[in-house]
Amino acid sequence: MRMKIAVVPYACAVMAACQVDYHPYDTRVDGAMGINARNVARIEAATAGRREIRFAVISDTQRWYDETADAVEALNGRGDLDFVLHAGDMADFGMKAEFERMRDILDGLDVPYVAIIGNHDCLATGEDLFEEIFGDFDFAFTAGNVRVVCMNTNALEFDRDEPVPDFSFLEEQILEFPANAEKSVVAMHARPFTEQFDNNVARVFEYAVSRMPGLQFCVNGHSHTYDVAEPFGDGVLYYGCENIAKRSYLLITIDDNGYDCEKVDF
Repeated sequence: MRMKIAVVPYACAVMAACQVDYHPYDTRVDGAMGINARNVARIEAATAGRREIRFAVISDTQRWYDETADAVEALNGRGDLDFVLHAGDMADFGMKAEFERMRDILDGLDVPYVAIIGNHDCLATGEDLFEEIFGDFDFAFTAGNVRVVCMNTNALEFDRDEPVPDFSFLEEQILEFPANAEKSVVAMHARPFTEQFDNNVARVFEYAVSRMPGLQFCVNGHSHTYDVAEPFGDGVLYYGCENIAKRSYLLITIDDNGYDCEKVDF
Protein backbone atom coordinates (compact mmCIF):
# COMPACT_ATOMS: atom_id res chain seq x y z
CA MET A 1 0.00 0.00 0.00
CA ARG A 2 1.46 3.31 -1.08
CA MET A 3 0.92 6.46 0.95
CA LYS A 4 0.59 9.84 -0.75
CA ILE A 5 2.49 12.63 1.00
CA ALA A 6 1.45 16.17 0.26
CA VAL A 7 4.49 18.44 -0.08
CA VAL A 8 3.85 22.10 0.73
CA PRO A 9 6.46 24.47 -0.73
CA TYR A 10 8.50 26.15 1.98
CA ALA A 11 7.70 29.64 0.73
CA CYS A 12 3.99 28.93 0.82
CA ALA A 13 4.24 27.62 4.37
CA VAL A 14 6.09 30.74 5.47
CA MET A 15 3.59 33.04 3.78
CA ALA A 16 0.75 31.18 5.47
CA ALA A 17 2.40 31.56 8.85
CA CYS A 18 3.15 35.28 8.68
CA GLN A 19 2.02 38.36 6.88
CA VAL A 20 4.72 40.33 5.07
CA ASP A 21 3.91 44.05 5.08
CA TYR A 22 7.32 45.52 4.22
CA HIS A 23 9.45 45.42 1.10
CA PRO A 24 13.14 46.42 1.11
CA TYR A 25 12.55 48.75 -1.84
CA ASP A 26 9.51 50.42 -0.28
CA THR A 27 9.58 54.21 -0.77
CA ARG A 28 6.38 55.10 1.06
CA VAL A 29 7.81 57.36 3.73
CA ASP A 30 6.17 57.58 7.14
CA GLY A 31 6.72 60.69 9.22
CA ALA A 32 8.55 63.95 8.65
CA MET A 33 9.97 64.87 5.25
CA GLY A 34 11.83 67.89 3.86
CA ILE A 35 14.08 67.92 6.93
CA ASN A 36 16.99 69.93 5.49
CA ALA A 37 14.95 72.82 4.08
CA ARG A 38 12.98 73.19 7.30
CA ASN A 39 16.07 73.09 9.49
CA VAL A 40 18.07 75.40 7.23
CA ALA A 41 15.37 78.03 7.75
CA ARG A 42 15.70 77.56 11.52
CA ILE A 43 19.50 77.82 11.43
CA GLU A 44 19.53 80.96 9.30
CA ALA A 45 16.90 82.68 11.44
CA ALA A 46 18.59 81.81 14.75
CA THR A 47 22.11 82.86 13.66
CA ALA A 48 21.29 85.95 11.57
CA GLY A 49 23.80 88.76 12.19
CA ARG A 50 26.07 86.59 14.32
CA ARG A 51 29.85 86.65 13.94
CA GLU A 52 30.44 83.45 15.87
CA ILE A 53 28.87 80.07 15.24
CA ARG A 54 29.45 76.66 16.78
CA PHE A 55 28.32 73.36 15.32
CA ALA A 56 29.00 69.65 15.63
CA VAL A 57 29.71 67.15 12.87
CA ILE A 58 28.72 63.49 13.14
CA SER A 59 28.99 60.90 10.40
CA ASP A 60 28.48 57.30 9.33
CA THR A 61 25.79 56.39 11.86
CA GLN A 62 24.68 53.42 9.73
CA ARG A 63 23.05 50.77 11.99
CA TRP A 64 24.66 52.23 15.14
CA TYR A 65 21.36 53.38 16.57
CA ASP A 66 22.28 53.17 20.26
CA GLU A 67 25.50 55.10 19.72
CA THR A 68 23.62 57.74 17.73
CA ALA A 69 21.07 58.10 20.51
CA ASP A 70 23.96 58.52 22.97
CA ALA A 71 25.46 61.18 20.68
CA VAL A 72 22.16 63.07 20.66
CA GLU A 73 22.11 63.01 24.46
CA ALA A 74 25.72 64.22 24.62
CA LEU A 75 25.12 67.01 22.11
CA ASN A 76 21.97 68.14 23.90
CA GLY A 77 23.97 68.32 27.11
CA ARG A 78 26.32 70.93 25.67
CA GLY A 79 23.88 73.83 25.38
CA ASP A 80 26.23 75.82 23.12
CA LEU A 81 25.54 74.48 19.61
CA ASP A 82 23.81 76.26 16.74
CA PHE A 83 23.28 73.14 14.65
CA VAL A 84 24.52 69.63 13.86
CA LEU A 85 25.78 68.49 10.46
CA HIS A 86 25.54 64.80 9.53
CA ALA A 87 28.26 64.04 6.95
CA GLY A 88 26.55 61.05 5.34
CA ASP A 89 25.75 57.35 5.58
CA MET A 90 22.66 57.38 7.75
CA ALA A 91 21.70 54.06 6.18
CA ASP A 92 23.75 50.96 5.49
CA PHE A 93 21.59 49.42 2.75
CA GLY A 94 19.52 52.41 1.60
CA MET A 95 16.36 50.99 3.18
CA LYS A 96 13.36 53.02 4.27
CA ALA A 97 13.36 51.66 7.81
CA GLU A 98 16.97 52.74 8.27
CA PHE A 99 16.35 56.32 7.20
CA GLU A 100 13.17 56.63 9.25
CA ARG A 101 14.71 55.22 12.40
CA MET A 102 17.80 57.43 12.15
CA ARG A 103 15.67 60.49 11.37
CA ASP A 104 13.54 59.82 14.43
CA ILE A 105 16.62 59.57 16.65
CA LEU A 106 18.14 62.78 15.29
CA ASP A 107 14.83 64.58 15.67
CA GLY A 108 15.58 64.35 19.39
CA LEU A 109 18.29 66.99 19.02
CA ASP A 110 17.61 70.29 20.75
CA VAL A 111 19.13 72.15 17.77
CA PRO A 112 18.38 71.77 14.05
CA TYR A 113 20.40 69.34 11.97
CA VAL A 114 21.10 68.86 8.26
CA ALA A 115 22.23 65.73 6.44
CA ILE A 116 24.53 65.13 3.47
CA ILE A 117 24.02 62.03 1.33
CA GLY A 118 26.59 59.24 1.75
CA ASN A 119 27.49 56.36 -0.56
CA HIS A 120 25.54 53.79 1.50
CA ASP A 121 22.54 56.12 1.44
CA CYS A 122 22.53 55.69 -2.36
CA LEU A 123 22.02 51.91 -2.34
CA ALA A 124 18.76 50.30 -3.50
CA THR A 125 16.10 53.05 -3.52
CA GLY A 126 18.09 55.12 -1.05
CA GLU A 127 18.56 58.09 -3.38
CA ASP A 128 14.79 58.55 -3.70
CA LEU A 129 14.27 58.08 0.03
CA PHE A 130 17.01 60.53 0.98
CA GLU A 131 15.66 63.15 -1.40
CA GLU A 132 12.15 62.78 -0.03
CA ILE A 133 13.06 62.72 3.66
CA PHE A 134 15.96 65.17 3.67
CA GLY A 135 16.05 67.05 0.36
CA ASP A 136 18.47 67.99 -2.41
CA PHE A 137 21.80 66.22 -2.71
CA ASP A 138 23.58 69.60 -3.04
CA PHE A 139 22.49 72.50 -0.85
CA ALA A 140 23.90 75.49 1.01
CA PHE A 141 22.91 77.81 3.82
CA THR A 142 24.28 80.77 5.74
CA ALA A 143 24.89 80.47 9.48
CA GLY A 144 25.84 83.84 10.89
CA ASN A 145 28.44 85.12 8.44
CA VAL A 146 29.51 81.64 7.27
CA ARG A 147 28.26 80.01 4.08
CA VAL A 148 28.09 76.22 4.53
CA VAL A 149 28.17 74.42 1.16
CA CYS A 150 27.10 70.76 1.31
CA MET A 151 27.88 68.58 -1.70
CA ASN A 152 27.23 65.10 -3.03
CA THR A 153 30.62 63.57 -3.85
CA ASN A 154 29.59 59.90 -4.18
CA ALA A 155 30.44 59.66 -7.89
CA LEU A 156 30.90 55.88 -7.89
CA GLU A 157 27.28 55.34 -6.86
CA PHE A 158 25.90 57.52 -9.66
CA ASP A 159 27.86 55.79 -12.44
CA ARG A 160 28.32 59.10 -14.28
CA ASP A 161 24.57 59.34 -14.97
CA GLU A 162 24.79 62.88 -13.66
CA PRO A 163 27.70 65.16 -12.71
CA VAL A 164 29.11 64.32 -9.27
CA PRO A 165 30.46 66.61 -7.92
CA ASP A 166 28.12 69.14 -9.53
CA PHE A 167 30.44 71.94 -10.64
CA SER A 168 27.52 74.05 -11.84
CA PHE A 169 26.19 74.11 -8.29
CA LEU A 170 29.63 74.97 -6.90
CA GLU A 171 30.13 77.74 -9.47
CA GLU A 172 26.73 79.17 -8.50
CA GLN A 173 27.82 79.26 -4.87
CA ILE A 174 30.93 81.21 -5.85
CA LEU A 175 29.28 83.70 -8.18
CA GLU A 176 26.16 84.26 -6.04
CA PHE A 177 27.89 84.37 -2.67
CA PRO A 178 25.46 86.02 -0.22
CA ALA A 179 26.17 89.58 0.81
CA ASN A 180 25.74 88.69 4.50
CA ALA A 181 28.43 85.97 4.36
CA GLU A 182 32.15 86.56 4.75
CA LYS A 183 33.49 83.02 5.18
CA SER A 184 32.75 79.58 3.78
CA VAL A 185 33.02 75.90 4.64
CA VAL A 186 32.61 73.04 2.15
CA ALA A 187 31.20 69.77 3.51
CA MET A 188 30.93 66.37 1.79
CA HIS A 189 30.82 62.67 2.52
CA ALA A 190 33.80 61.38 0.52
CA ARG A 191 36.77 63.68 0.07
CA PRO A 192 39.02 63.73 -3.02
CA PHE A 193 41.32 60.74 -3.60
CA THR A 194 38.97 58.26 -1.97
CA GLU A 195 37.40 55.47 -4.02
CA GLN A 196 33.98 57.16 -4.11
CA PHE A 197 35.24 60.44 -5.52
CA ASP A 198 35.64 60.93 -9.29
CA ASN A 199 39.36 61.53 -9.09
CA ASN A 200 39.54 62.35 -12.80
CA VAL A 201 38.17 65.74 -11.80
CA ALA A 202 39.93 66.07 -8.44
CA ARG A 203 42.13 68.96 -9.60
CA VAL A 204 39.14 70.77 -11.05
CA PHE A 205 37.41 70.33 -7.71
CA GLU A 206 40.48 71.76 -5.96
CA TYR A 207 40.40 74.83 -8.19
CA ALA A 208 36.66 75.38 -7.71
CA VAL A 209 36.74 74.93 -3.93
CA SER A 210 39.74 77.24 -3.58
CA ARG A 211 37.66 80.00 -5.18
CA MET A 212 35.01 79.90 -2.45
CA PRO A 213 35.12 83.34 -0.77
CA GLY A 214 36.75 83.24 2.65
CA LEU A 215 37.21 79.46 2.58
CA GLN A 216 38.08 78.19 6.06
CA PHE A 217 38.32 74.42 5.57
CA CYS A 218 36.49 71.34 4.28
CA VAL A 219 34.89 68.58 6.34
CA ASN A 220 34.04 64.99 5.39
CA GLY A 221 33.01 61.59 6.66
CA HIS A 222 33.29 58.21 4.89
CA SER A 223 36.71 57.04 6.12
CA HIS A 224 35.41 56.16 9.62
CA THR A 225 38.55 57.76 11.07
CA TYR A 226 39.49 61.14 12.46
CA ASP A 227 42.14 62.79 10.37
CA VAL A 228 43.31 66.17 9.19
CA ALA A 229 44.42 65.96 5.57
CA GLU A 230 45.74 68.38 3.00
CA PRO A 231 45.09 66.29 -0.14
CA PHE A 232 46.20 68.92 -2.65
CA GLY A 233 49.04 70.50 -0.70
CA ASP A 234 47.40 73.89 -1.21
CA GLY A 235 46.80 74.83 2.41
CA VAL A 236 43.14 73.74 2.44
CA LEU A 237 42.58 71.27 5.27
CA TYR A 238 39.98 68.48 5.20
CA TYR A 239 38.77 67.36 8.61
CA GLY A 240 37.59 63.75 8.60
CA CYS A 241 34.94 62.69 11.13
CA GLU A 242 34.94 59.25 12.74
CA ASN A 243 31.99 56.91 12.40
CA ILE A 244 29.62 57.20 15.35
CA ALA A 245 30.55 53.74 16.65
CA LYS A 246 33.83 55.29 17.82
CA ARG A 247 31.70 57.59 19.98
CA SER A 248 33.08 60.95 18.90
CA TYR A 249 32.08 64.06 17.01
CA LEU A 250 33.81 67.16 15.66
CA LEU A 251 33.17 70.44 17.45
CA ILE A 252 33.74 73.45 15.22
CA THR A 253 33.76 77.10 16.24
CA ILE A 254 34.16 79.91 13.70
CA ASP A 255 34.57 83.53 14.80
CA ASP A 256 36.50 86.69 13.94
CA ASN A 257 39.73 85.10 15.18
CA GLY A 258 39.49 82.16 12.75
CA TYR A 259 38.24 78.71 13.59
CA ASP A 260 38.82 75.79 15.93
CA CYS A 261 38.08 72.12 15.18
CA GLU A 262 38.23 69.65 18.03
CA LYS A 263 37.44 65.92 18.22
CA VAL A 264 35.21 65.32 21.23
CA ASP A 265 34.68 61.85 22.71
CA PHE A 266 31.41 61.04 24.45
